[in-house]
Amino acid sequence: MHIPENYLSPATCAVMAAAAVPVIAVAVKKVRSEVTRAKLPMLGVGAAFSFLLMMLNLPLPGGTTGHAVGGTLIAILLGPWSAALSVSTALIIQAFLFGDGGILSLGANIFNIAFILPFVGYAVYKLISGDGKSKGREYAAVAVGSWFGLNAAALFTAVEFGLQPLLFKGADGLPLYCPYPLSVAIPAMMIPHMLVAGVAEALFTVLIVAYIRKVSPGDIYEGERKRPKGLYALVVALIAAVPLGLLAAGTAWGEWGAEEIGELAGYVPAGLAGGFEFSAIMPDYTISGLPEIPGYILSAIFGAAITIVLFRLIAGLAKEKKS
Repeated sequence: MHIPENYLSPATCAVMAAAAVPVIAVAVKKVRSEVTRAKLPMLGVGAAFSFLLMMLNLPLPGGTTGHAVGGTLIAILLGPWSAALSVSTALIIQAFLFGDGGILSLGANIFNIAFILPFVGYAVYKLISGDGKSKGREYAAVAVGSWFGLNAAALFTAVEFGLQPLLFKGADGLPLYCPYPLSVAIPAMMIPHMLVAGVAEALFTVLIVAYIRKVSPGDIYEGERKRPKGLYALVVALIAAVPLGLLAAGTAWGEWGAEEIGELAGYVPAGLAGGFEFSAIMPDYTISGLPEIPGYILSAIFGAAITIVLFRLIAGLAKEKKS
């Protein structure tokens, strides 16, 4: 679901960046005014959850891959604006350090994955859960909300892909960027996400919410406080599981390299072939000189640690809100 570099036109990237900036600005403002200093580190844990879930690639119908995100999970636990900030942080780290998602398309990825996903998922969750007194109804709301959130983000991504050949063509009439129109992009993105990735998102969210209810209910129920050791244990478990993401063969739809899209489409769009290039420190979660699996695990540790330490530093600098 991460839009790579040069699949969107510079104009589209500018529009999506303009849409993402106020999302981040409002998220920062809301978190500063609504989240207590004691709870700020939980945004880092949430960002680590999201970062690690996005490394767990799943095989999807059609020979592509996809992943869960955890955006609705964070929205349920900490609120949708906290989720927007946490997932945005994970996406920024992925783009700049690991080359997962483009730099120019970062605004689009933040808008789709860090804004649309948690807000749609949380809205559906609240609509179904009602007063929250029925545990069965609430877990159903968690599952359905998560499924809708992920698929809403996939739909926005598909539309952005599909508009490119309609709006941006070269003198030869060929698309300059993503070559697949809406009639191809929407079903290609939506069918696998509806059938597999959305189900995985729902399952992960339900299991993690149930786990957190047991080990650290203070992060769900107001007034109940426990040390979140169980949450860090979950981060460690997810890090241990990330190599499973290497088992999924194929490339996520719309994330092919120039050579691969040339084979699929029969040509390489000019804007994609000669566009912006960025060299990440650990491209595709690899570390030079290390085998694939240890490199993937160390990338997971590094990425998760950055998110947790970052929000702990922010909490240390923040002033406690007056009651």
